[in-house]
Amino acid sequence: MTAVSVPTRTQLFIAGEYSDGSGQERYDVISPSTGEFIASIPVPTEEDLNRAVAKAHEAKGAWQKLGVFKRAEICHKIGDAMERRIDELAHLQSQEQGKPLAESIADVTEAAQLFHLHAEDAIRLNGETIPSSDTDKRMFTFRAAVGVWGIITPWNFPLLMFAEFVAPGLATGNAHVVKPPANTALTVLAAMECLIEAGVPEGLVSILPGEGDFGAKLVSHDGIDAIGFIGSSATAAKIQKTAGLKRSIMECSGNGPVVVLADADVKRAAKAAVDGAFFCAGQVCCATERVIVHKDIHEAFVKEVLEYAKATVKLGDPFAEGTNLGPLNNELVAVKMDTHMADARERGLDILLGGRRSPDFATDLYYEFTVVDNVTEDSLLSREESFGPVLPIIVGQDDDDILRIANGDALGLQSAVFTQSMKSAFRFMEELQTGQVVVNDSNGWWDINMPFGGAGGKGTGWGRIGGVHTLLDMTDLRTGVIHLS
Repeated sequence: MTAVSVPTRTQLFIAGEYSDGSGQERYDVISPSTGEFIASIPVPTEEDLNRAVAKAHEAKGAWQKLGVFKRAEICHKIGDAMERRIDELAHLQSQEQGKPLAESIADVTEAAQLFHLHAEDAIRLNGETIPSSDTDKRMFTFRAAVGVWGIITPWNFPLLMFAEFVAPGLATGNAHVVKPPANTALTVLAAMECLIEAGVPEGLVSILPGEGDFGAKLVSHDGIDAIGFIGSSATAAKIQKTAGLKRSIMECSGNGPVVVLADADVKRAAKAAVDGAFFCAGQVCCATERVIVHKDIHEAFVKEVLEYAKATVKLGDPFAEGTNLGPLNNELVAVKMDTHMADARERGLDILLGGRRSPDFATDLYYEFTVVDNVTEDSLLSREESFGPVLPIIVGQDDDDILRIANGDALGLQSAVFTQSMKSAFRFMEELQTGQVVVNDSNGWWDINMPFGGAGGKGTGWGRIGGVHTLLDMTDLRTGVIHLS
C-alpha cells in the first residue's frame, strides 16, 4: 500500500469560489510522515473574512426559505458525493495529517454518513403545542436557524469534524465560515467540491484556513452569530472571552479515565485500553489518557496490556501495509510527549514500553507506543492530557479510591468502566463526572448518533456533537402565541 498522487485544491474557498484571497502570504503544508512539501495555501486576510461573512448573511435567508425537505435533499447529495470520493479524500488526509490510511477511510466514510444522518434528523425536528392558561390563546414552538456560524476545527480529524458542524448546520438553515488549521486544510478544501456538486448555494460555506490569530478575528467579528469549536480547553477559554454572549458549542480536552474494577474481564479491558491509546496516535480527546486499575488485578492487567500491545501495535508510514500507528501530527504535540516522559523519568515511574521518539523514520514525529506503570496522581501523565500514544496506569485501592482519582481532574469528557457488576456499572455511570461513560468498551468508542460533549462544572465545554442534539444546539427554540378572538 503506497500513497497515491491526489489532486489538491490550494486556494481558499470564499463566497462560492476558490480564490487566492487578497493577501500575499502563503502557508506550506508539510507531510508529518515524510517531511516533504505537499502544497502551499494562501494565508487569509481580514478582507477575505469580511467578504465571507457578508456573503454568508446574503445567502442564509434564501437557504432558510428553501425549506427543510429541499435542504435535506441537498445534504444527501453531499453525502453521496463524498462517498464516491472516499479513497481520494482519505489519501489526501493521510498525507497531510499523518494517520494510517485505514483510519482516514473510516473518517471520510463517517463524514459522508453525517450528511445523510442530519438530513433525516432535520426533517423530524418537531415543535410542540403547549397548553395555555388563557383559553383564547394557542401556544406552539418551532426551531429556527441561528444564522452565521464561525466554525473552528482541529487537525486530528480534518474532514470528520468539519462535517460534525456543517452537516447539521446546513440541514437546519445556517451559514458557515470555517477555519480549519492551515496544516490540515487540504482535505476540507477538496471536499468543498462535493458541496458544489450537490448544489449548495454560494456563500453558505466558506473555508479560510488559518492559525490562532485569524481564529480570534473570526470569533470577534460582528457578523458572526455563533461559534462552533473543537479543540483544547485553553483555546476555548480564550474564545469565550472574545466571543462574549454569542451562542457557542464547545467540545474541548479530555483526560480519560478508564476504570478497571476488580471483577473486570482483564483481557478485554487491556485490549480496549491499548486500542484507545494508539488510535490516531493518541491524538483524540477521548483517548485512553489515564487507566485506573484496582490493586487486586493490577499485575494481571499490566501483563495483558504488554502482551497485546507488543503483538498488535505497528508504528510506521501511514501508507505502509499493516501500519496502525502513524506519526504525531506536529512538533508541539511531540514536545508535549517529551515533556511528560521526562517528568515520568524524574519521578521514577515505571516505563515498561516505548517512551521516546523513534529514530527509524523520515521525520522525528514518530513516537513509540508507550506504557507507564505506577503513575502517581501528581505526575503530568495523570494531570494533563498527553495527546500522544501513551497508556499511563494508576493503581486504585478500592472502588471509592478509584472514583476519587477518576474525578480528581479538571476535565470531564468521556470515561470507560470495566466491570461485570450491573450495580457497579450504574454507580460509576452516575458518579463519574464525564459527559459520556462507556461500559466494557474502549474510552475512544464513539457513534455519529451519540450526543458527545463535556460534563457540567468541568473544563470540557458545553453543547453536544452528534445526532439530533447538535441540530438543537444550532437552532433557536421559538414560541408562537395566537389570540383566537
